[in-house]
Amino acid sequence: MTKRTFEPKIITVLREGYSLPVFLKDLMAGVIVGIVAIPLAIAFAIASGVKPEQGIITAFIGGLLISLFSGSRTQIGGPTGAFIIIVLGIIQKYGYEGLALATLMAGVILVIMGLMRFGEAIKYIPYPVTIGFTSGIAVVIFSTQIQDFLGLNVKTSAPHFFDKLGVCLNNLSQINPFAVGLSILTILVIKFWPLLTRKIPGTIIAIILTTFIARFFHLPVAIIGERFGSVSFRLSFPHLPQVNIDVFTQLISPAITIAILAGIESLLSAVVADGMLGTRHRSNMELVGQGIANIVSPLFGGIPATGAIARTATNIKNGGRTPFSGIIHAVTVCVLFVFFAPMVGFVPMATLAGILIVVSYQMSEWRHFKQLLKSPRSDVLLLLTTFLLTILVDLTVAIEVGVVMAAILFMHRMAELTHMSFVEEDDDNGRPHEYEGVPEGVEIFEINGPFFFGAADKFREAISSFKKLPQVLILRMSAVPAVDATAVNTLQRFIDTAEAGGTQVVFAGVNKRVFRVFDKYGIVKRIGIENILTDVPLALARAISFLK
Repeated sequence: MTKRTFEPKIITVLREGYSLPVFLKDLMAGVIVGIVAIPLAIAFAIASGVKPEQGIITAFIGGLLISLFSGSRTQIGGPTGAFIIIVLGIIQKYGYEGLALATLMAGVILVIMGLMRFGEAIKYIPYPVTIGFTSGIAVVIFSTQIQDFLGLNVKTSAPHFFDKLGVCLNNLSQINPFAVGLSILTILVIKFWPLLTRKIPGTIIAIILTTFIARFFHLPVAIIGERFGSVSFRLSFPHLPQVNIDVFTQLISPAITIAILAGIESLLSAVVADGMLGTRHRSNMELVGQGIANIVSPLFGGIPATGAIARTATNIKNGGRTPFSGIIHAVTVCVLFVFFAPMVGFVPMATLAGILIVVSYQMSEWRHFKQLLKSPRSDVLLLLTTFLLTILVDLTVAIEVGVVMAAILFMHRMAELTHMSFVEEDDDNGRPHEYEGVPEGVEIFEINGPFFFGAADKFREAISSFKKLPQVLILRMSAVPAVDATAVNTLQRFIDTAEAGGTQVVFAGVNKRVFRVFDKYGIVKRIGIENILTDVPLALARAISFLK
């Protein structure tokens, strides 16, 4: 582990030397990605059940702190679509104060995870789980936008997936064709505008064009101002959310979900950036940086923030090479919104629905989802379970169940790799070469693979298959890399049974790691160090001495 594990990349950049040409590239990239971030921040905030300006506050405060403390050179932080369903659920149940508290708790958890060097551990969350909940989030985001896409004037919003679909189906007679038209136009502009130029983001063009059409032709469509009132950018004096012990305990699980989600998405974003630039991020510092951003963001009225893969890629493609591009992005978001905030109120809700439908499509990972359906059945089960739980229950349950299922499946697979059996005579009525000279009254039992709690039952079954134990039983463990407490307990009980029946147990091929565990748990003292040998020939010599 390097000495600079917890050094933000911005310090590394300054130490290496920061030149004017690099700054100019960062400036251009930061301004462009800042323009891209504004409509997304507004859309994510509204879809999450908070005010538009709260998304901007998150993009500014969260984005600024993530760039200052990030372990990646080009990470762009802010609100993302992945948080929509978890934030919306917390808002509906606990209000914004509950969300602020959960976000702050998640920030503390992220900092602790980083300081405990859990940055590398995040990558052990299986791919089917990640794709499952990401695709599920995409479906849920899409479901939340159907109402605004169709222009339905429904005051109550159903909390669950099928309830949302039911409300929309029951109100199809109220479809507003003008809203549908603006949503479709938004999607088409975002899709085809890059064919003309990539210098100006398609989302900005879509917002300007649809807002102009709605205003000029006085279209009867809902706009942001009607639903949320006047929009303005004000940074309130930082304050801690109200803490109620009962609510605090209820928010622990959602806070852990926010922390895990932020950690996964930010580290995935950092990995993507490394692949594009050939750099290497500091995963533990990345978690600490994300934690700091999520501790501070709710103090100013923000929502959860994390590294955004699409915006980070946009930053790199436009020349961003250091954390200063992320800082410039945050400042750009703040400055532009201060000047143009009053105009945000005229943006049609149908336009935001179109933007979020595009986001949900991009998040869906449908190609990877389709490919994973061809995987082994256990992976397919993991994928579909996480996917369906995300849609039908909530993201917190989906991640918890997905990770637990993945651990159980992993242990099952590891147990299948561990083989145990008595060494039988071969077809020539002799034994394999390394076991020549095995006398009557001596048997060799082999354990191949990790000997842990998942394989302990295998050991008991294999031993019990032998009707009568010999005078001396050699346990060959040269292919056992490690043992755990359950395996040791199983061995201790077997030794008790064997000795009670007059059988002497001798170990062969025990490596240093396993020997240390045996010594710690008293097996070495129990059977004597002279009965723990390095190979089978020595164990056979020891067995013969017992027979004599």
